[in-house]
Amino acid sequence: MPIDPAIAIGAELPVEEFTWTASDVQLYQLALGAGSNPLDTRELRYLDDAKPQVLPTFATVAASFHATEAPKVSFPGIEIDLAKVVHGSQEVTVHQPIPAAGSARTTSQIVEVWDKGKAAVVVREFVTTDLDGNPLWTARSSIFARGEGGFGGERGPSESVELPDRAPDHEVLVPTLPQQALLYRMCGDRNPLHSDPEFAAGAGFPAPILHGLCTYGIVCKAAVDTALDADATRVKGYKARFAGVVYPGETLLVRIWEESGRLLISASVPAREGSPALADVVLTLA
Repeated sequence: MPIDPAIAIGAELPVEEFTWTASDVQLYQLALGAGSNPLDTRELRYLDDAKPQVLPTFATVAASFHATEAPKVSFPGIEIDLAKVVHGSQEVTVHQPIPAAGSARTTSQIVEVWDKGKAAVVVREFVTTDLDGNPLWTARSSIFARGEGGFGGERGPSESVELPDRAPDHEVLVPTLPQQALLYRMCGDRNPLHSDPEFAAGAGFPAPILHGLCTYGIVCKAAVDTALDADATRVKGYKARFAGVVYPGETLLVRIWEESGRLLISASVPAREGSPALADVVLTLA
């Protein structure tokens, strides 16, 4: 089925209601590497049994945390084979610190569909409130679908972020585990691209790759720990473009520049000649 922007854009998708617990938050943050030093009190703040501090990136998994099936890319006017899809970009804005446990409601719609020629980009916006209607977070997520362009749509804007022409204020190396993707998939993303070697090979990768949202969360945590004294409540917004793949077990180099009201960040894989992992990364301070 070809993409039909006239049907897709503005299409309202089913409302989702969901709950999460402190244990869900702990598992998510363990899947990002929290607790790697179990004697570090700053690390243990992410893993408190009653009230763990919550990284804003938890918003990306909260609604689907208990999913056990691979996702489908099936929306009004859009039907795409999962093997053709990679995550394009992600943005989260939190309207208050995310509670350690709660119930919420998310409404979402397709807001943009771009024709990149050989590929298509589909942008979805999510608005999440508690069950009384108080805003919790807003998110925007794009997917990049290879081979699905050429339908005659607009190409879309470029939103690149220029990094300062100076040395970063912070640099940190962040190792990932060989089983990192297998752990992260327990947070609700069961896409076989991250666990099944045959499926990954069919999608053009030599091995299963780390979830883009796992890299996204790992880099956010590294920035919070390094530049914000491990205080996640200081984050208002966080966005990034997925610029390349990361394989479980690789080490990330995270570089951070401090600016007024925000951090600019890059993440790359030094072992592959600095191959980019995340680009156009901006963390906005509360």
